[in-house]
Amino acid sequence: MACRDDQIILTALLFYVVNATLPQAQGLPWWNSKGLVVTVLLHVGPVEFIYYWLHRALHHHWLYARYHSHHHASIVTEPITSVIHPFAEEVVYFILFAIPLLSTVATGTASVAMANSYLLHIDFMNYLGHCNFELVPKCLFDVFPPLKYLLYTPSFHSLHHTQFRTNYSLFMPMYDYIYGTMDKSSDDLYERTLQGRDQVAARPDVVHLTHLTAPESVFHLRLGFASVASTPLGVGGATSASAGRLALRAASLLASPLLSLFASTFRSEANRLDKLNIETWVIPRFTSHYTSKSDGYAVSRLIEKAVSDAEASGARVLTLGLLNQGYELNRNGELYVIRKPSLKTKIVDGTSLAVAAVLHMIPQGTNDVLLLGTANKISFVLTLTLCKREIQVRMVNKELYECLKQQLQPEMRKHLVLSCSYSSKVWLVGDGLTEEEQMKAQEGAHFVPYSQFPPNKARKDCIYHCTPALLVPQSFENLHVCENWLPRRVMSAWRAAGIVHAMERWDAHECGGRVTGVHKAWTAALARGFRPYDHHQATTHGGRGEH
Repeated sequence: MACRDDQIILTALLFYVVNATLPQAQGLPWWNSKGLVVTVLLHVGPVEFIYYWLHRALHHHWLYARYHSHHHASIVTEPITSVIHPFAEEVVYFILFAIPLLSTVATGTASVAMANSYLLHIDFMNYLGHCNFELVPKCLFDVFPPLKYLLYTPSFHSLHHTQFRTNYSLFMPMYDYIYGTMDKSSDDLYERTLQGRDQVAARPDVVHLTHLTAPESVFHLRLGFASVASTPLGVGGATSASAGRLALRAASLLASPLLSLFASTFRSEANRLDKLNIETWVIPRFTSHYTSKSDGYAVSRLIEKAVSDAEASGARVLTLGLLNQGYELNRNGELYVIRKPSLKTKIVDGTSLAVAAVLHMIPQGTNDVLLLGTANKISFVLTLTLCKREIQVRMVNKELYECLKQQLQPEMRKHLVLSCSYSSKVWLVGDGLTEEEQMKAQEGAHFVPYSQFPPNKARKDCIYHCTPALLVPQSFENLHVCENWLPRRVMSAWRAAGIVHAMERWDAHECGGRVTGVHKAWTAALARGFRPYDHHQATTHGGRGEH
């Protein structure tokens, strides 16, 4: 059985053999526009035509039983499904796809860019067709209707894996139209999938609404590169090497303009925990759009539409991840509840569980902490909880101090201290922690973020904790990618909060000024199989649990 690694090795060997044996393949120019024309014509003609009839032949019972059935063992496809074939079948495909490449070499129109671009095109379209998520926007077909004969969609090819005797085409459905093998439900399925009304798919109980961060975060989604998505954002794999990072950034910059075509969220992941169906929806915008005043209204409208779509899909809970819960954007989600008081889907910002996770990372025996950041909901709830435990909360920012002091009850204010000292061994840090501030910390100080974004590490002699997060239960299914900068099977506290909310069937929102309760959320999360996570806990200190 051939896998992706086998194909990469075989491709390299074949390129080497051709380059070593054919003088015409040596010393190729970087670009030749004639080669583009030759490649396109040969792909649309011979390659697509031969593949169509080869594919139909592979569905003959003799060939199907011995070869092609391996590929069709997956009815619910994933990108990796596209490269699961017996070796003999792979060899035939290599010969087929070599037609344009060898033809350009023979005609003297080959180029380095064209050869590599054609291979990337084959891989990308293969992964697209098997990703099991409908990504192709309808506006493309509205602007240019004939495109439906030249470009297949994930839903189009999914019917081939469920119906078996339809939709045989490689990437261009025109041959299915010509020879009458197009599945009649193709257009209808495409429409229903885009609208999120596919009756075949299980309705979500919980929707986690997140967004893209850096440009390369596109490839950290489940539908991106598996080797990249399986490592935390910015750590290890392709993103750690400078060449790999530059390549990803270049590719993401090319892909970024396409995101403007998306006028709504798209589903990037579907999971299951016990009887709970959980989905992750992505707002196709970057962090820079959220911090831009000019884009704020458009982003807010996208979030509001996602809330409406979640309610229409029957979701019981929607969690607001990353900057989707910003106070300036929607008052921590309360704006959508105000606009629709009868909203059945509960909006959860995850504050209670996030605070509980922060408390767990504070070393035992801590009597005072230094709080840095901005005055927001989580900093207030965190400060209030610490004051109730008689832990002194120091601040060096007078504006932050005055703001939090006004919100606290008089008997709690004695635990707040406006200080000029940075001597605390535990720093609770929000967004915007600067390198200059970090240099003022004592050696061995603990930086514990209560923000959804990790701070930039400027000190090697201090301890940096992860953003508030929990380990998921062992029974959590289909969790194959990392959530931003967290390791695999580690989930942000904000995302986990919505799952716990749904499992406990709490009939209240946690948004705006509403808080579920730190102790209540933490106890419920542990009872449901979630476990505390702190990547320094096992080696550097014991955690301060939420009791």
